Amino acid sequence: QVQLVESGGGLVQAGGSLGLSCAASGRTFSSYVMGWFRQAPGKQRQFLAAISWSAGSTYYADSVKGRFTISRDNAKNTVYLQMNSLKPEDTAVYYCAAARTIFGAKTYEYDYWGQGTQVTVSS
Repeated sequence: QVQLVESGGGLVQAGGSLGLSCAASGRTFSSYVMGWFRQAPGKQRQFLAAISWSAGSTYYADSVKGRFTISRDNAKNTVYLQMNSLKPEDTAVYYCAAARTIFGAKTYEYDYWGQGTQVTVSS
């Protein structure tokens, strides 16, 4: 069982930056693939980025590639999402998620989810 808690959301102007953190409970954090997703009102949850167990591999959605960076610190049981050059269309609730076996981009491939943190980008 893994419990995830996101933090770092808030209001930022377009073009600005914001860093999100996701703290995980449990002693097996390093064995999980970690991902970030977001969901805007009236839209489906969207994959953003994933990082492998050892942080040796990362995978990004085209919409955020070059602007967002996922990283993890297994010693701190934390995964991060650094977001740069933010746009109003990045406004959404951002979720971190953990997957036991699959390094993927589908919501059903992830086993545990955080409660989400709101990111609002003003124009």
